[in-house]
Amino acid sequence: MATVNVTDASFKSDVLDADKPVLVDFWADWCGPCKMIAPALEEISDELAGQVTIAKMDIMENPDVPGKLGVQGIPFLVLFKDGQPAASLTGARPKSALKAWLEGVL
Repeated sequence: MATVNVTDASFKSDVLDADKPVLVDFWADWCGPCKMIAPALEEISDELAGQVTIAKMDIMENPDVPGKLGVQGIPFLVLFKDGQPAASLTGARPKSALKAWLEGVL
């Protein structure tokens, strides 16, 4: 399962109303660290497909949701469970650290 792209318009249905946890990666095309973790998130998405959905939201194309959540630095990862933010992480990490953090908060 690949990551899914989320927009301001689809955020409620794709993330808040989802039937399983959703990890949202807030990113931008100009962000080097965002590009560094993208392949790791794709792999984690496949490895944890039954447990969590990994979603990506481009903050430049979709400013409303990041603004409401107070996103100030990217990459910014937020795990939503039952429509609520359950955990967050700012900055790039190696795949092993990202996966360990995610598994720990799931």
